[in-house]
Amino acid sequence: MSTLPPEKVALAEAFDSFDEQWSPRVAAELNGQEVKLAKVEGEFVWHSHDDADELFFVVSGELRIEFRDEEAVLLESGELLVVPAGVEHRPVADAEAEILLFEPAATRNTGDREDELTQTETTYLD
Repeated sequence: MSTLPPEKVALAEAFDSFDEQWSPRVAAELNGQEVKLAKVEGEFVWHSHDDADELFFVVSGELRIEFRDEEAVLLESGELLVVPAGVEHRPVADAEAEILLFEPAATRNTGDREDELTQTETTYLD
């Protein structure tokens, strides 16, 4: 059990602290899970996470989650979607969106794909 005091995260300030697209920053950790913040625009790579569900929560803007065999889901500010483990998907933002991701620690951002957007190291908020 941690003896450190809880730390609050001000989302607006956290998003203002970086500009990189598709480069999630860990904002908090709990029970083996990570809460990540990302700025996104354009199309991400098609991928899946074999052993992990992935939660997308749109803080600002819009995010479309596309699926190979199902209709895409459009998420607006204040909406979330859980993509079940093993489901191939591709996040797309026609304009910049700020999103929160919730997934098991060490989940690779591009899942089962290796791509130029693959992060090899965990990046934390400053």
